[in-house]
Amino acid sequence: MADRGRGTAPDDRVPDVGRAGGRDERPPVTRLDGRLLVPALSAWAVLTALLPRPVEVSAGVGLACLGLALAAAGWRRAARSPPRHRARPAGPGVRGLLSLTLAATGLVCTGASAHLATDRAGPVGAWAEERAVVSVEGVVTTEPRVVSRGDERTDLVVLHARLSVVRGRGVVSAVRTPVLVMANAGEGWEDLSWRGSVRTTGRLRPPEPGERHVAVLTPVGAPQHRAEPSGLLAGVDHVRDRFRSAVQPLPADARGLVPGLVIGDTSLTPEDLTEAMRATGMTHLSAVSGSNVAMICGALALLVARLGVRRRWRTPLVLLGLVAFVLLCRPEPSVLRAGVMGSVGLLALSSGRRRVSLPALAVAVVGLLCVDPWLARSYGFALSTLATLGLVLWSRPWGDAIAARLPRRISLLGDAVAVPLAAQVACAPVIVLLQGSVTTVAVVANLLAAPLVAPTTVLGVVAAVVSPFSVPLARLVAWAAALPAWLIGRVARACAELPWGTLDWVDGVAGAWLLTGVTLVVLLTGPWWRHQLGRRPWAGWGMLAGAVALLWPDPRLTAWPPPGWVVIGCDVGQGDAVLLRSGPSSAVLVDTGPDPDPVRRCLRDAGVDRLDALLLSHFHADHVAGLQGLDGMPVAVAYVSPVRDPAASATDTLRHLSDVGVPVVELRAGEGVVAGGARLETLSPGPRPVVGESAANNGSLVVDARVGGLAVLLTGDLEPEGARSVRPVVEARDYDVLKVAHHGSARQDDDLVVGTDAEVALIGVGVDNDFGHPAPRTLDLLRDAGMVVLRTDLDGDVAVSTVGEHLVVHRRR
Repeated sequence: MADRGRGTAPDDRVPDVGRAGGRDERPPVTRLDGRLLVPALSAWAVLTALLPRPVEVSAGVGLACLGLALAAAGWRRAARSPPRHRARPAGPGVRGLLSLTLAATGLVCTGASAHLATDRAGPVGAWAEERAVVSVEGVVTTEPRVVSRGDERTDLVVLHARLSVVRGRGVVSAVRTPVLVMANAGEGWEDLSWRGSVRTTGRLRPPEPGERHVAVLTPVGAPQHRAEPSGLLAGVDHVRDRFRSAVQPLPADARGLVPGLVIGDTSLTPEDLTEAMRATGMTHLSAVSGSNVAMICGALALLVARLGVRRRWRTPLVLLGLVAFVLLCRPEPSVLRAGVMGSVGLLALSSGRRRVSLPALAVAVVGLLCVDPWLARSYGFALSTLATLGLVLWSRPWGDAIAARLPRRISLLGDAVAVPLAAQVACAPVIVLLQGSVTTVAVVANLLAAPLVAPTTVLGVVAAVVSPFSVPLARLVAWAAALPAWLIGRVARACAELPWGTLDWVDGVAGAWLLTGVTLVVLLTGPWWRHQLGRRPWAGWGMLAGAVALLWPDPRLTAWPPPGWVVIGCDVGQGDAVLLRSGPSSAVLVDTGPDPDPVRRCLRDAGVDRLDALLLSHFHADHVAGLQGLDGMPVAVAYVSPVRDPAASATDTLRHLSDVGVPVVELRAGEGVVAGGARLETLSPGPRPVVGESAANNGSLVVDARVGGLAVLLTGDLEPEGARSVRPVVEARDYDVLKVAHHGSARQDDDLVVGTDAEVALIGVGVDNDFGHPAPRTLDLLRDAGMVVLRTDLDGDVAVSTVGEHLVVHRRR
């Protein structure tokens, strides 16, 4: 009789056939169960679409899905025991999947509706629409962040808070409403502690559509009452403060990266290093991410094992350490996401538990969306999920395949290469959506940095633990962590400067879908290509080159500047810089933005090697502070506003122009000049400038530019008071392009905007700026007037060209 204990086990494991190079055999390869991903991703997609909708919509969809899930489950249960004379119904797996999808969608949608109902309960939303002045009490929920306004005004302090009490209109209400607080620096707001309580008076206004917070609060003066967190939270704050003191003497890159890797504090990271890490796909190393969490958990697991802790206590101790780490980093949504995804990533890299990693990822996605529905619209959440999915699907098989082709002594490099490669491939479509380019150095950069992350993180954690007891001792440990951290910065900077480090790609959603399609084609046809390359190398390589040439986007779709460009709006952050083409390699530059580097890059990329004129609309820093970016470029003349406000900025600007030998001419209404192929006519300011709420803004040069067959109206930061004086002239003319005033703020003269009859509206504005630019009201006004809206925060550099009598718009992202 056959031995029933022998033979092939009815599980999903298949034997490993061995590897070249004499590697030791790993445990059998495990097939993954991805069925739960369908419900998780479906729920995520539905929640993303419903979040901006009223609470009733998400609640209705959630309850309907839960009801249908219960009905489907009952139907499936009834179908499991059919009469004996009937065959078992086909496809119970499909019905089960449908039930799970409905259940997951119902769960996240009802959870989101509960969150939204709690957040929006009370009078805060209605009072924000009325811009009411209220007294509030609440708790700070994020670290305060100081933001430069880009002009002579006081810097802003930005933080999030959850209100508990609000008083206004003779009513006192208990609420749980999240708000964004925007206060003036220097009044004590920057000194508030996370989870500290605060009381203040301020004015409410509505947020941008789709934002997490219900209102924006602008306080009047300093916080009136503050209570610091106590107990455990006070201890956490003490550790963070002492750790910051310990890293202060370190070199700039290390001083930013060590606290970034250890406690998620990126406030000390130099801006140029942040940009370099973004360009090289290393941003996950400059802040707390899933990889950091996995590393901490791995180090803790090794430590408790070496200490001889019994096996049953090891997991609880590691989880306790993980909780302490999350508290140290602040249990904000991004840190919670990193903690959960890092734990799933450990499962993916574990040989014994890899099979449960995909179901664990699906459960993690649904669980996190239930805890914080707004993660559904977070790029960080998308990147974390995709990176974890890449590790689960590909890191192990790719690592084995690479190692099989390496000598035994360096076979461990297989896993080292496969981990960043898998994460990069999975995240590439979202990165293209954000950056408009494909990085070619991310895998190399992450491979070089990988051996440096562990010592930086572990030594940094040791320094943080030691710092409450002895800052000098913690400083010694921090110096040990500084060397690998500094080397990570050097890797990022060196790789960011490599030629061909990034390749242009098709912009926007179309580019993301195209890269997704190309990636799927490569993955699905990979075995066939490998077979062809092994069987007929020359023919295989020829077909591969042909496929790449066929699938790679046409350079004409990604080349910059576009042929025949007339106007370019430069992406210079929260500021303005516009190029008017006045010759084959010359232009008129209108404003320089807030920083030298972006405007210098814009001129270089546009192929401009000299300026026939520089036009400075007014002297706020977000329009003139990038002036040094023109150093070394021939500038024929600078035209400026006669309104020298703010005085200090005007003096510095004029002095710099004089030092570099650029002649300066003031322009007033009615004066016209010719600069190369461009004709410029000044419409404002007149002999008696308007003051209004801002003398500087209303003193902006308003210029009618005729260039390349187009009529362009440039409005600086003109306010409604100043717009009234130029409205009659504007309404009597037709324009093709309108440079929207004041970065698309809500303070627009509607009649002036509509009266331009322009086809294209150009808005210079920074990503996630703290001023709410561009205002939804302004966007609606422009679209209702039939204009195509180009905005540099979403589109990057933008351009307008002509084909015959038609305008063509171009977005670099």
